[in-house]
Amino acid sequence: MSLMATRRFAPLFWCQFFAAFGDNFLKTALVFVILFEVSGANSAALITLAGATLIVPFFFLSGLGGELADRYDKALVAQRIKLTEIGAAIVAVAGFAFHSLTLLFLAVLMFGTLASLFGPIKYGILPDLLERRELPSGNALIEGGTFLAILFGTIVAGIAANGNSNPVHFAWLMILTALASWLASLAIPKSGEAAPDLAINRNVLVSTGSLIKQIRADPRLWWGALVASWFWLVGALILSLLPPLVSFTIGGGEEVVTLFLTIFSVAVAVGSGLAAWLAAGRIVLLPTLVAAVLLGLFALDLGWTASAIVPATSPMSLGAFFASRYSIHVAVDLAGLAIAGGLFIVPVFTAVQVWAGADRRARVVAAVNVLNAAFMVAGAVILAVLEKLDYGTPILFVLIGAANLAVAVAIGMTMPASWIHDFLSIVFRAFFRLEVKGLENIDKAGPNAIIALNHVSFLDPPLAMSILPKRPVFAIDVTMSKHWWIQPFLKFVRTMALDPLKPFSLRAIINAVRSGDMLVIFPEGRITVTGSLMKVYDGAALIADKSDAMVVPVRIEGPEMTIFSRLKRSQVRRRLFPKITVTILEPVRLKIDPEFKGRKRRQAAGSALYTVMSDLIFRTTPTDRTIVEALIDAANRHGRGWVAIEDPVRGQMTYCRLLQATAILGRKLMPYALEGHALGLRARKASACSR
Repeated sequence: MSLMATRRFAPLFWCQFFAAFGDNFLKTALVFVILFEVSGANSAALITLAGATLIVPFFFLSGLGGELADRYDKALVAQRIKLTEIGAAIVAVAGFAFHSLTLLFLAVLMFGTLASLFGPIKYGILPDLLERRELPSGNALIEGGTFLAILFGTIVAGIAANGNSNPVHFAWLMILTALASWLASLAIPKSGEAAPDLAINRNVLVSTGSLIKQIRADPRLWWGALVASWFWLVGALILSLLPPLVSFTIGGGEEVVTLFLTIFSVAVAVGSGLAAWLAAGRIVLLPTLVAAVLLGLFALDLGWTASAIVPATSPMSLGAFFASRYSIHVAVDLAGLAIAGGLFIVPVFTAVQVWAGADRRARVVAAVNVLNAAFMVAGAVILAVLEKLDYGTPILFVLIGAANLAVAVAIGMTMPASWIHDFLSIVFRAFFRLEVKGLENIDKAGPNAIIALNHVSFLDPPLAMSILPKRPVFAIDVTMSKHWWIQPFLKFVRTMALDPLKPFSLRAIINAVRSGDMLVIFPEGRITVTGSLMKVYDGAALIADKSDAMVVPVRIEGPEMTIFSRLKRSQVRRRLFPKITVTILEPVRLKIDPEFKGRKRRQAAGSALYTVMSDLIFRTTPTDRTIVEALIDAANRHGRGWVAIEDPVRGQMTYCRLLQATAILGRKLMPYALEGHALGLRARKASACSR
């Protein structure tokens, strides 16, 4: 079921969506009021002050918001904040009605204050409401929805200020969206108190500084905070440069500005969705590195292209813009920037949510928000200085691109994850449509779990590496490890030779598991040549027994249809990129009679592990279907023209012909079948059923 259709997520999404719409409508409308009603040099200063008024509360109150969210139920805190937001909306409406800049600035300050308190809640509560595999999708929806709300708020404010329109005529939207946000907050499920004993620090400066020190002490959280803040810095700069790019560099009118904002917001949502799809419920950071490179390349190309554009003498309409030489090129670069932005932020922020403990998650998010605000302000100051030095918009985009490429190098050198692991995850997800079921069962087994997989192809080891949360040790057959063609791959993984004839090799693996390493074993010892579970060797079972570790049974389905399996063409229909499904069952501990010793215990361990693997195959095979339904599934899997049965008398029969015969026989027997009763058929010869 889509998250948008669930009670766990939808209320939070709409609460944030309406809040983001109201914030940006107010800020943009205030800018237009300043432009139209304040003349002279003061207008530019007041516009800058309007943006600062919305951001400044994040420096001082994010820490307090994080502490409140961890101390009390996040849903209840959200309800109080959104109820107060209705009052802020009333102040904004009064400001529009009386044309009072003082009231409007007060309203902006109130909205900024409430946003700084709500920020730690909306991201801190997500892991409480969603399963870990749903976090990337949840973050993608929040990010995409926020940018769309920003777009709608900006467009509506522009319409309100266009021509003879008056923002006061649209001001009622402020109260309507604030009311809608509050009503949505009432439906957010209760999350409980993450840290009920936490003492709220009334000194907001001290609490904010303390939060920064806490994430600074954790290298992973500090890395994630800095990378996330870089995204907001670049995003703020690009949004600031879009109007001058359109108005002065291209010579476009208001319609073109609106088009560019629309492209940017929609593309960010697309990039966020792409990041969630690639993650498939896991923490995959490589998309952030790739996105940083793409941000740099698209920004460089946009700056280079814009430098060659001759501005129009009069504001261009949409038709005139698309008739120009560079219109599509510029639009593609802008969309590429935005898609890369969405691809950049979702993985890293999901990782921060997972890395932060449940009892301090909101405070970690609050600290990240403080850094975000600091980076955005620093970026705005640097941009203002460069513009004062007469750097044109194209040059500024080139500088942004170069900076992103430098940051991409830094990310690649410091990324707290294996790029090989993430690369494999993306490959399997993109090409084989990898689906993982029961990923949470790996965490239940503890850090030194033994991952026992059925062995269907040479793709199984990299597949196992791509789904596991940490770098495992692979127990590899000593003979297999000596093949020349496998030697290069062993340099990228941790392996330990498994030689059943040498007890010391088993002892080394057992000690590795006892010391906390996660072990991957293939109990069959070789790739299946039948398509079914083969003999389970005692050596793998002995490791599980002696290490006293939990065994996580894992079934792999799909790679047996690739060229990397050992099944013959007569056994399986070959496919280039078949869908791969990995099912992970609950961890178990081998049950062996403590009285058994020596060879008898080894054999008992082998029998116990075979029982575990047999149960894995049975539980992951659909049993709640009829024979005909199973036949149809097999036909879809292997192809209607594939040979289904073979008889020495009547020859071969394909799935298509078998299904036709089944349908004909069914219609013949239908008059004799009573509803709710089974009908038996006895045939003297096996070939009679195919006539």
